[in-house]
Amino acid sequence: MPARRRSLLAAAAFLTAAPVAARVPQGWQTEWPRTDFSRATVDLAEIRSGGPPRDGIPSIDSPSFLPVRAITDLDAQEPVLSLVVNGDARAYPLRVLIWHEIVNDVVGEVPVAVTYCPLCNTAIVFDRRLDGMLLDFGTTGKLRHSDLVMYDRQTESWWQQYGGAAIVGRLAGRRLAILPARLESLERFRDRAPQGRVLVPPSPALRPYGTNPYAGYDSAPRPFLFGGEEPPEGVPPMMYVVAVGKTGWTLPLLRRAGEVRDGDLLIRWIPGKRSALDTRAIARGRELGNVVVQRGNEDVHHVVTFAFAFFAFEPDGVLHTEDGPVRRP
Repeated sequence: MPARRRSLLAAAAFLTAAPVAARVPQGWQTEWPRTDFSRATVDLAEIRSGGPPRDGIPSIDSPSFLPVRAITDLDAQEPVLSLVVNGDARAYPLRVLIWHEIVNDVVGEVPVAVTYCPLCNTAIVFDRRLDGMLLDFGTTGKLRHSDLVMYDRQTESWWQQYGGAAIVGRLAGRRLAILPARLESLERFRDRAPQGRVLVPPSPALRPYGTNPYAGYDSAPRPFLFGGEEPPEGVPPMMYVVAVGKTGWTLPLLRRAGEVRDGDLLIRWIPGKRSALDTRAIARGRELGNVVVQRGNEDVHHVVTFAFAFFAFEPDGVLHTEDGPVRRP
């Protein structure tokens, strides 16, 4: 290749990469030397520190469980993230997840990442297998639209918890498969999976398990560390929403109706589950109710989140409210 052409190509590459490199905040490349910041699917300015450093919120990598019938220290209506894979039923209490956010586990012989972001109330389970790799995940200490940004320890790519897409690094643009799971009460999990098992804290003295460090959060007027666009007029940012892809239903609408059908999709609201983000003691949180989303008799992936998060990650979404459907202008 002629020297002049090589120079032109090098200059073009520099001009393409330079703006990306310039947006990398000071200190990121030192803290994350293995992360390829030249590969990003989002504006890096949207990512901000959540306070804790990398792994400051420690994932659980060797989880321990007890039979559900042996659990005596949780209120029957305490919220758990429940998962059934190949007959293996497990429940992950939010009183534990709120302090760890990620559990790397194997359920029914499927490697999974069980995740919970309290600032968005998003509880999502991912398959940890991708392109022949087995990934395990930790917390970056960063947020985007107030949602957890995870990283995989194999490539140190960064992943958005809401939706499961890699947004920075070697795997940017790839997406993890999501497994259907439920946010339900311990009592409902015990009734439908009497042989199920429940996650116990790695060390009971490690954190004040059972307490909510975000007391009053789901009654606040605005989310924490959110710099995105507001929801449509008339929709409170912290209103609970049940979202299936780009379609959402407010919890007040579901609570009033009891069930909603959308084609072959059935969404049911059933009383008897507490909020993990209300009072300081999770066991005394206010009633939120259980949500079950199914097609036929099969669970469907959904998130019980807040309106601000739904519109932040589904800007073209439709939200059904008691006053009718709303969209962003």
